[in-house]
Amino acid sequence: AAPGEWVSYRDAYRAMVVFEKYGKPKNFIQNHYQVMAREKGTSLDGVHLSLQSKTLHLNLPLDATGRTVFPFLKAAYDENAALVLDRKLANYVFRARISIVVQADGLYDSAHLRVACEQALAWQRHLDASAGSRKCTGVRFAFSGKDGEPEVRLRTGAGRETVLPAVTGSAFSDDPNAAFRVVNYRFADTPYSGQVVTTDAPLAIAALIE
Repeated sequence: AAPGEWVSYRDAYRAMVVFEKYGKPKNFIQNHYQVMAREKGTSLDGVHLSLQSKTLHLNLPLDATGRTVFPFLKAAYDENAALVLDRKLANYVFRARISIVVQADGLYDSAHLRVACEQALAWQRHLDASAGSRKCTGVRFAFSGKDGEPEVRLRTGAGRETVLPAVTGSAFSDDPNAAFRVVNYRFADTPYSGQVVTTDAPLAIAALIE
């Protein structure tokens, strides 16, 4: 790896394994390793991340949001492998990213989304005590901005459905990449039971914590 264009696998491992050992409920949330641009305008198109050591060379494909499944490998830890980016490292941030699990059938009970958001908030509080005053207000569905207009509907009592509006924005609130089509579902929109229906699978679902 070129000098300065890699990060320590051991450092990333220590950050990622905290979630694996986390003992509170987490069945609705997941943890990925993310490569995130530091500034707006820095593209992730064509960016490649790989894990390299004396005995390993593993490509880690990034999705459109810059996330990848982190490999927990004893050999990589023992050899202090390098996570290598084929771009200037200073332009990117490497971090753990919590998101809500995408459902294959595109159906999300509002009650489950509330629980998912609370699980994400509990994780934030586990890492940072200052998050204690924050509250869950909803979830954000992020779709590619290149594949047409997403359709997300809110289904309430008596079979009534409302199409939730899509806007251009970031998949995650702290991500400068604002090239996605996002749909915000606010819990205040359904004080009682309901269901969110997505026609296409979202790239990511983020908890709205404010």
